[in-house]
Amino acid sequence: KVRTNSETPVDTKTAREFGAEGIGLCRTEHMFFDEERILSVREMILSKTQDDRAKALAKLLPHQKKDFIELFKIMYDLPVNVRLLDPPLHEFIGTMTPAQIKDLAKKIKVTPAFIKNRINALHEENPMLGHRGCRLGIVYPEITRMQATAILEAAAEVQAKGVKVLPEIMVPLVSYEKELELQKAVIDEAAAEVRKKLGLKASQLK
Repeated sequence: KVRTNSETPVDTKTAREFGAEGIGLCRTEHMFFDEERILSVREMILSKTQDDRAKALAKLLPHQKKDFIELFKIMYDLPVNVRLLDPPLHEFIGTMTPAQIKDLAKKIKVTPAFIKNRINALHEENPMLGHRGCRLGIVYPEITRMQATAILEAAAEVQAKGVKVLPEIMVPLVSYEKELELQKAVIDEAAAEVRKKLGLKASQLK
């Protein structure tokens, strides 16, 4: 079967019209580069505490959920494979100009020097062997939890309207069995929380 790479409603609709039999790769990081969302992503990356990181992620969750609702509606009865956040964090902050750094520092109440130091600390010569993919989700499980929650709440909402939904979650860059076990545990916890919140049975949200 032939699936499409897609993260936007326009591309998804076009692919379906061309006969795509589902989404084979939805790269969620592409959903974060909107001007409003990138600020929340940067807040999350630059957070000093887990509570601050959770607040930033809470701002991203409704955006992610809205995106997935749109994709599930368009791809009704076809599978949608969503890849959890994959790229290294420095890609979201390493391209900022001095003016953008100054503006962001003012918004999140830190010094420009703090942001520059964080950019330098996160930079990697070979991120493929470093802090990205499932390794990012293992260090920051709250990122995986937010994304899994958004996917599953969106699926449940669309399904409740009588639309067949076939969500799939891809854990990126897995090298060892333990890595997958750790991420699966977070996803399963998120699923249990969504079921409890929405009053669903296990068979209604797998």
